[in-house]
Amino acid sequence: MTLEAIRSQALDGVSHGFFTRKGGASQGIYASLNGGVGSQDDPAAVAENRARMAAFLGVAPENFLVPYQIHSADARTVSAPWAADARPRCDGLVSNTPGLGLGVTGADCGVLLMADARAGVIGAAHAGWKGALTGMVEALVAAMEGLGARRENISGALGPTIGPQSYEVGPEFYARFIGENADYARFFTPSRQAEHFMFDLPGLIELRVEQAGIGRFDNTRLDTYSDEERFFSYRRTTHRKEPDYGRLVAGVALPA
Repeated sequence: MTLEAIRSQALDGVSHGFFTRKGGASQGIYASLNGGVGSQDDPAAVAENRARMAAFLGVAPENFLVPYQIHSADARTVSAPWAADARPRCDGLVSNTPGLGLGVTGADCGVLLMADARAGVIGAAHAGWKGALTGMVEALVAAMEGLGARRENISGALGPTIGPQSYEVGPEFYARFIGENADYARFFTPSRQAEHFMFDLPGLIELRVEQAGIGRFDNTRLDTYSDEERFFSYRRTTHRKEPDYGRLVAGVALPA
C-alpha cells in the first residue's frame, strides 16, 4: 500500500505532510503507518514507518526529529539530530537547518505545521486542549521569529484532529475554559448527556492561530475519531476498550 499524506495549500512549496494510517509496515491494531514510538507496536515496524515518512519529506531517517511530547506549551529550536534516548521533552520544534525534518505525533490532539518559506524557517507543534489553552501556538510562532521568520510571512495548517461532533467533555472541563476566557463558550455546545458538552478543539486552535497574526492558515477539518479507515484515535480506542492505538505523524522539512 502506498504511503498516504495529506497536504495543505497553505504550505504549497514547502515539504510537508499529514500522514494517515495508510502505507506502513505495522500490523494488527496498528495497521499500518504507526509512527508512535510510545506504542506497544514492533519497534522495527515503527522505525520503518518513520523512515518512509522521512523519505517522503526528503530527509534522512535520522534527521526526522520528533520530540517526547508532554502536553506543554514549550517550543525548542533544533539544528542537529539527537540520540534516540535524548529526545527533548516539549511539544514544539523549530529549525532553519537544511536537511532536517520536524515532526509531531497525534491521535486526536491537534498537529500543527508552520513555515516561513522566505526565511527558510519551519515549525511543528502538538496541541491538545492543554497546549492550545496554555499557549503552544504562540510559543511556536515566537520561536520561529527567533530564527528570523516574520509573523506575516508564516503559513500554517492544522491536520487531522478530533472534531467537535466527537469530543464530549464534562462540566469541570467547561468551567476551566470559561474561567480562562468567557468568550471560549463559543467552542462548546450541549451534548445529549446532562451537564456535558461537545468541545470544538480545532476551533480553539484556529482562534489562537488567528490571534497570533500569521499570514495564512488552513484548518483541514478532518476528524480523527469518525474516520477509522484513515486515522488513529485515542478516544475511539478508549471507548472500545482496545489495548492500544497507533499514532499519526505530521512532518515538515527543509531538504538539503
